[in-house]
Amino acid sequence: MLPNLAVQAAAKSVLQKLVACITPESTEASIAQSAKRLLTDAGYPHTWYYDCPAFVLLGSRSLISVSGRDYRPGDELVGNHNLITVDLSPSSGSQWGDCARSFYMEEATCRAVPMGAEFNRGHATERELHVRMQGFVRPDTTFNTLYEFANDLIETAGFENLDFAGNVGHSICAQRDQRLYIEAGNHRRLEEVACFTFEPHIRERGGRWGYKHENIYFFSDGGQACEL
Repeated sequence: MLPNLAVQAAAKSVLQKLVACITPESTEASIAQSAKRLLTDAGYPHTWYYDCPAFVLLGSRSLISVSGRDYRPGDELVGNHNLITVDLSPSSGSQWGDCARSFYMEEATCRAVPMGAEFNRGHATERELHVRMQGFVRPDTTFNTLYEFANDLIETAGFENLDFAGNVGHSICAQRDQRLYIEAGNHRRLEEVACFTFEPHIRERGGRWGYKHENIYFFSDGGQACEL
């Protein structure tokens, strides 16, 4: 089995289940509590990301970018129309999961895929970024090259990178402070790490919503970037 596969699969499963837990009366705090409970029920009560197993942002706060070290969930109600981002970081020993999704509250119903026009472009752009990234990177691609490629795509699509450090992902490793970031000036090669995240945090230029979609990727024997 690939390292990190089981814990990442649990994170994805929890995110799928979480949609049904989000109501107009939910808050960042209650969503984070539900996610933590579901992770614990799945056998993953621990997190590698400071003390933040579930990083939840909604509404205008979906635009903010802050370290999990400083994150505190808010108590604003989701309401009948909103965007919610949830980023999970479960761990089991040295094995990490890291997975984020955007959810869409439309007419008091929470969905993983939006039906209305307001959220469609952001949702589609996130998925297109992941597809384009997989088609572009090879094992000898540097973190800096991927950073430039992703940010060019974001800008060309009419979006902005909201990440507080400007990066679009990081390596998965055994220690939090050992992470290598997909950032400007990092000329290490992707093949130097076992796997890496791709997690652009974007908004439409001048828009009111911040979108996230994160997966972990590794290279196949043939050099293709594959989702874990």
